Amino acid sequence: MMRTYEFLRKAGTFYLATTDHDQPRVRPFGAVCTYNGKLYITTSNKKECFRQMLENPKVEISGMSGESWIRLTCRVVLDTSVEAKKAMLKENPSLKNMYAVDDGKFEVLYLEKATAVFNAFGKEPETETF
Repeated sequence: MMRTYEFLRKAGTFYLATTDHDQPRVRPFGAVCTYNGKLYITTSNKKECFRQMLENPKVEISGMSGESWIRLTCRVVLDTSVEAKKAMLKENPSLKNMYAVDDGKFEVLYLEKATAVFNAFGKEPETETF
């Protein structure tokens, strides 16, 4: 999990893919954190991507850093705990401009059943599962 976390932090921006019925949807994300041995992402419950993740928790994440890229296939699980939200805000202070732990819209989700494949030009892919 830590290799995936470090890659996504280094990439800065990564892309999350969901499905909206039969249509793929992709959007940029940028905040991740680790808490209680799990890797988390965040979004607002006012966004379509949140609804899509609740309806179908299977997502993919992709991002690049230099000449390397990642494809992460996983399921997301909603965590409503105050502690997980505080951990996200602590690791990503810029989120405090948009969210507060008790604002009614801030949500955090952790990744499970995850397989991350790391690729780089001229190298064999490497995999991390968690």
